[in-house]
Amino acid sequence: MNQDSDSSDQPTGQDPLLLLKTLQLLWTKKEMKKQLKEEIRRGFAGLEDPLAGLLDMLENSSDWKGKGHSLGYCITTELQLWIEEHPAVQQSGIKLKKLQARVLRILAQCPANLLDPLISIYQLHTADRNYLLEHVSHLYHKGDYKEAAILSIKLKLQPDQDVEKMCTPLLLQDKTNLVEDYVGEYPELQSKLLQILDTWCEPGFNIRDITRQYQGLSRYKPDKFNRKMLSKLVFRLLDRFNVDPALCPNVINQRHLRTLNYLFYKRFVEKTMTQENWTDHVQSTVGENRWLQGHLMQLLISYCDLNTAARWAQRCNVPKEMLPYGVADELQKLQIQERVEDAAKADNYEESKKKDYYQLPIPRANIHFLQTWEETLQCWEKVLQPGQVVGIDMEWRPSFGMVGKPRVSLLQIALKDEVFLLDLPRLLEQAEAESEKEKLPHFIQMLYSDAAITKLGYGISGDLSSLAATWSALKGTDKQAQGVVDLLTVDKQLQKSSIDWKKGGRKVDVLSLEQSYKDRGFRQPEKGLSLLVQHVLGKPLDKTEQLSNWEKRPLREEQILYAASDAYCLLEIYEKLCKDPASFGLSSDLTKSLVGKPSIKPRAKKQLNKQEVPSPSGQQCKGSKKETSCPPAPISPKEFSVVCDNMLQGLGRYLRCLGVDVRMLENEDDHRKAAEIARQEGRVILTSGLPYQTLQSQVAEGRCFSVNCSEKAKEQALQVLKHFNVQVSLADIFSRCQAAW
Repeated sequence: MNQDSDSSDQPTGQDPLLLLKTLQLLWTKKEMKKQLKEEIRRGFAGLEDPLAGLLDMLENSSDWKGKGHSLGYCITTELQLWIEEHPAVQQSGIKLKKLQARVLRILAQCPANLLDPLISIYQLHTADRNYLLEHVSHLYHKGDYKEAAILSIKLKLQPDQDVEKMCTPLLLQDKTNLVEDYVGEYPELQSKLLQILDTWCEPGFNIRDITRQYQGLSRYKPDKFNRKMLSKLVFRLLDRFNVDPALCPNVINQRHLRTLNYLFYKRFVEKTMTQENWTDHVQSTVGENRWLQGHLMQLLISYCDLNTAARWAQRCNVPKEMLPYGVADELQKLQIQERVEDAAKADNYEESKKKDYYQLPIPRANIHFLQTWEETLQCWEKVLQPGQVVGIDMEWRPSFGMVGKPRVSLLQIALKDEVFLLDLPRLLEQAEAESEKEKLPHFIQMLYSDAAITKLGYGISGDLSSLAATWSALKGTDKQAQGVVDLLTVDKQLQKSSIDWKKGGRKVDVLSLEQSYKDRGFRQPEKGLSLLVQHVLGKPLDKTEQLSNWEKRPLREEQILYAASDAYCLLEIYEKLCKDPASFGLSSDLTKSLVGKPSIKPRAKKQLNKQEVPSPSGQQCKGSKKETSCPPAPISPKEFSVVCDNMLQGLGRYLRCLGVDVRMLENEDDHRKAAEIARQEGRVILTSGLPYQTLQSQVAEGRCFSVNCSEKAKEQALQVLKHFNVQVSLADIFSRCQAAW
C-alpha cells in the first residue's frame, strides 16, 4: 500500500478496534453474511498494518476462544485470503518477529481451527526454532500439555523434543489419539515411543512410579492408565505404523503367554484340539524364548505331569537350571520310545472318528494338492465350466489376537468327484518370482463373477475379506460376485424354522448325539458349519484340525482330509437341501431363491434407506414404499448366537441369563478376534464405538451390531433383542449356565 497517497482517497490509519465494533454489529445479523465479508476486506484495506490490526482485534475480544465458528475465525480466514491477493502487506525482519511473539501468546488459547490460518499469516514456520521450542516448553511447564503438543505438531517441532516427556502426561489424560498424531510423521519417534511403552509393560515395573510425578494433573484418568491399556495401545501402534513387533519384547511375550494359556485351555479343558495341532502351535509360540519356556514348564506341570514336562524340556533344550523341581530327575530317566499302547489308542481313536464324524465320500487319490501354476491349470479347466457347482472354503493360521489380518494359506475347491487344494503362499511366491502376479487372481475373479457357476460357501463375505487381505489384486471380488450360495444364510433360515430337524425325513436323536459328545470327551456342542452338517447329513464335521498351523509345510494327512471335507460337505448339504427342501422347513424354490442372491455384498450403514433394515441373517428386508421397515422373523434366544466385544461383558452376561448363546472376548483380546469367531461359528458381533467400523467390514451384512456403550446392560439387551426380534419366554430365562462360553 502506498502510504503517501491522499488520506481522503484511502482512509489510512483506521483504528482496528473501531473496525471490530462494526464487524461485531454485522456478526449479530446472520442474514448480512455477504456484507460482513465485504466490510472485513474494506477494513483491512484501510488499516495501516493489517497483520498488527488482526492481533489487536483478537486480543480485545474473546468470542474466538470457544469451539465452533466465531467472528474471530471469520476475520482471520478472510485476512488469509486477502493477503494472497495483496502480498505486499507481508512483513519481515524485526517487525515480523514482534508480530510472531504476539501471535504465539494467542495460539496458546485459540481453538484448533484458528491454528493453521494464524501460523500461515504470521509465517511461524520461518520463526527462530529455539524461540518456538522455548515457548512450547513454557506451555508444558504451565501444565498445558495438550496445547503444547498440538502446537508442536503444527510447527513440526517433534524431532527436537523428548518424546517420553511430551507424551506421558497425554497418556495419563487418555489422549492417545493426540499421542498417535504427535509421532505420526516420524518413524524414529514411533519406535522410541513404542520402546518406552514396552518398558512400562515389563514384569515388575511399577506404573505408579510414572503417575507419581503427575499427581496434580488435571483430567487425570488413572483407571485408563494400566498395563492392559498400554498393551492394547502398543499393538494398535505396531499395526498402524507397521513397526517390527520385535521392538516390543515385553508386550509380545505377554501376548504369547496368553496364547499359551489359551492353547492349554483348548487342549486340556475343552479338549477340542488334536495333539499334533496343539504341539505345532505351542512350538511356534514358545520358540527359543527362555522366558516363555519357563512358563511352559509350569503349565505342563499344572495340566499334565512331570514326564510330559521333561519331554518338552528335551524338545526345547531348556537349560537344567531353569527346570522346576522334579523335572530334571524325570529328564534323566526319560527314554524316547513309542509305546504300543499309544499306537493301539491311536487306531481306536481313528475308528471312533469314522463312526462319529462326517467322512469324505471320494477316494484319497481324488484330492489334489496344487503348488505350481502348471498344476492349477487342470483345476481351472474343470472348474470354469457353465453349470458347474463348486464348494469353496479357505484356511488360514489362527491369529490368537496377534497383529495383522489373516492371510489365506489354503484355498479349497470341491467338485462332485474331486477336490483341489491350492497352496496360496507357494503360488504367490512363484507368481512374484515370474512377474505374473495377475494370473491366479484373474482366474479366482472369473470364478466368482461367473453367474453360470454356482459357488457354495459358509460365511463367504469373511472368506473374501481374508482373500483380499492376502492378495491385493482380489480386492472388490465380493462386489463382482454372482451365482453364490452362502450356506450360513441357509443355516439361519433352518434354525428359525419351526419344523423339527430331520435327517432324510427321520428325526435326529438329540439324546444320542449328546451321549456321543460325552463319549468323545467333548465339552462343547457343535457350532457353525459342523452343526449344519450334523443337522442335514447326520454327523458333524471333525473340527480338531481347525486350529492347525496352516502355514506350515508339508501339511499333515489329517489336515489335507479336514480341508477337503470342509469344502466337499458343502456340495452334499446343497444337494440334499435342493432334493427335499420341505423336510427341512425351506421353500420348494430353494435353488431359484438362493443362487445369485447378493448376500455377500456388504454395504456401508449409511447406504441403507428407510425401506431396508438389516436382519440377523445378513439380508435386507425390503418393504413397500408405504412401509418404513420390515422386521426380521421372530426367533427364540436358543436360535440367537452372538459374540460380545470386551467392552460389553455386562451385556453378554445379561443376554446369557435370557437364554442367548453368548461368547465374550477377554479384556486383553484384540477386537478383531470377534470377527474370527463370528465367521467360524456363524455368530452376530455385538460391539460399540470405533471397533464397529472395523468389524462390520469383516463379516456379512447385518452380522455386526453397534450397541450404545453409555447405557446399562439391561437397556443394551432390550435394544439387541428388539433389533433382531428375539422373543424371550419364561422357559428361556436362566436356561444357560453362566460359566458356559
